[in-house]
Amino acid sequence: MSSTYLIAVGSNRRHHRFGAPEAVVRAAMEECASLGTVTARSPVIATPAMGAAQRRFANAALVLDSDLSPTALLAACKRTEREFGRRPGQRWGDRVLDLDIILWSGGRWASPGLTIPHAAFAQRRFVLTPACTIAASWRAGATGLTLAHHQARLTRPRPLPRGAPFA
Repeated sequence: MSSTYLIAVGSNRRHHRFGAPEAVVRAAMEECASLGTVTARSPVIATPAMGAAQRRFANAALVLDSDLSPTALLAACKRTEREFGRRPGQRWGDRVLDLDIILWSGGRWASPGLTIPHAAFAQRRFVLTPACTIAASWRAGATGLTLAHHQARLTRPRPLPRGAPFA
């Protein structure tokens, strides 16, 4: 039985064959077609470096219909990362390719090494911005909010607390 997945794609290192991170992300989205049917691709966006990473990232998202189970898809994503040259390293460090399963049409999933929805997706603008261009109405998380609602919560201006000095 086919399932639908939202996958986040990111890169911030050049690849010897594909070139700059933006091209790596595009090539990875093409490679994901071997895992099922890619039904939507977001634009590639540039995002600032974070954590230990030293370089800006290129990020995108795709919607994939696949017969693979969540654990089988995770194994395929990890294999694709290795084929693109990703090596074990520092968490949040520079990487040629990062593929994360964010959502699944089956709702919640938990197994060793994989939790769906992705535990931190609602706090990650670099995931929500591209995802909202292709799946804004997808409901996610325990609250059942759409991706667009999660993005609005993340990006909306917050009022200053009473008595706070003006900036």
